[in-house]
Amino acid sequence: MIQALETINLGKRYGKDWALRGCTFKLPIGRVAGLVGPNGAGKTTLLHLAVGLLKPSAGSVQVFGEAPDRVLTRVGFVAQDRPLYRNFRVKDMLMLGQKLNPSWDMNLAKERLDRLAIPLNRPTGKLSGGQQAQVALVMALAKRPEMLILDEPIANLDPLARYEFQQTLMDAVAEDGLTVLFSSHLIADLDRICDYLIILSASQVQIASDIEPLLATHKRLIGPSDREASLARTHTILQVRSSERQSTLLVRLHGALLDPAWEVQEASLEDIILAYLALPAPFPFTIQHKGVQEAVR
Repeated sequence: MIQALETINLGKRYGKDWALRGCTFKLPIGRVAGLVGPNGAGKTTLLHLAVGLLKPSAGSVQVFGEAPDRVLTRVGFVAQDRPLYRNFRVKDMLMLGQKLNPSWDMNLAKERLDRLAIPLNRPTGKLSGGQQAQVALVMALAKRPEMLILDEPIANLDPLARYEFQQTLMDAVAEDGLTVLFSSHLIADLDRICDYLIILSASQVQIASDIEPLLATHKRLIGPSDREASLARTHTILQVRSSERQSTLLVRLHGALLDPAWEVQEASLEDIILAYLALPAPFPFTIQHKGVQEAVR
């Protein structure tokens, strides 16, 4: 089955240092995926490999079953610094996009910018940060891509600008059925717009899964400290906060919880992400979509 994005033991090395190593996951077509990880985890490197800006040092990456440089017209990309020619007027940027992209939809670009009240005659360097982000997104959408890759495009925006950017993005997803890979440190934003999660830590993928089953299998448990050892024999304990008598755990369950001593509470997506990011590296625990790959300590 063809995936929107598939990597197998993908790695990128700069000299003796690996920016990304042993990266294996599948992103199904039609998902809106959040990519999270600490600084230096390799997120930008992964995205640049996916759009063909970098060549792998090891392993492979495919986009819609082909090498990234063979599907450039099918992928829209918004880089972290939202690159725009600052002296170009907005309409000049649109004309440039039209000349560079055979599938360019000028009507779509103008309609979206008009809806956002962004003046076409203004130089992009004189737009606000939020407006620049919107222009960069519209430039990517006007290519009529099948997949959109975004590298922290809203990290420095105020809450209203982030919300407006997300609305434009989700409108495009609803209208065109785009696959989206969205890198961000803002977990609340990912919770709002994503249905798939990829966690990259220590240059390796720890999770690549639909969010719904993650929430169903990860729970917060409260119970007696002396029951931790027996629990760990059948389930995976990700986080522990213990006192002399009571423990609060974040656990991935592998089947039914049979011990009635544990009080079960729901875990939020933020709880789950922070627990995985806090794990020591390397941690032998990988979840891949629908059981494609799973390793549990």
